[in-house]
Amino acid sequence: MDDQLILARLSDLGIELPPPPTAVASYVPVRVSGSLAFVAGQVAMLDGAVMHPGLVGASEGTSVTVEQAAEAARQGALQALSALREALGSFERLAGIVQMTVYVACEPGFTGHPLVANGASDLLVEVLGEAGRHARVAIGVASLPLGTCVEVAVTAELD
Repeated sequence: MDDQLILARLSDLGIELPPPPTAVASYVPVRVSGSLAFVAGQVAMLDGAVMHPGLVGASEGTSVTVEQAAEAARQGALQALSALREALGSFERLAGIVQMTVYVACEPGFTGHPLVANGASDLLVEVLGEAGRHARVAIGVASLPLGTCVEVAVTAELD
């Protein structure tokens, strides 16, 4: 894909690519194997803080709304793009997004996982067009690192 075209598209959308994430434990942000790039799970961060920490749920008083969690998922996908660009040197080798997994920290009985994951999926399509369409898993979990409500992992195809 054309690096400058993707950066221009981000600018047109009023989106700034965040600084590339750094590993906080014993892993790498991106691992390239053959024609695939595996982006480590992205915890949505904004100004050095976890976006919308807590659990997503349907009950009154839940700490994180579906809308807030979708916003965090969107940020996680944006961070994944930043990680890819850093690892590859540009978006030139990026052919598209193959698969994404969105983990949602939620209350038992919550079933809106796809609504949360749409925040990430929609961002990838807005920025990359058809190359951003992907297979997806959205799954609920009891907790996530740093108390985040969402973690996003991406697999990309490379040219």
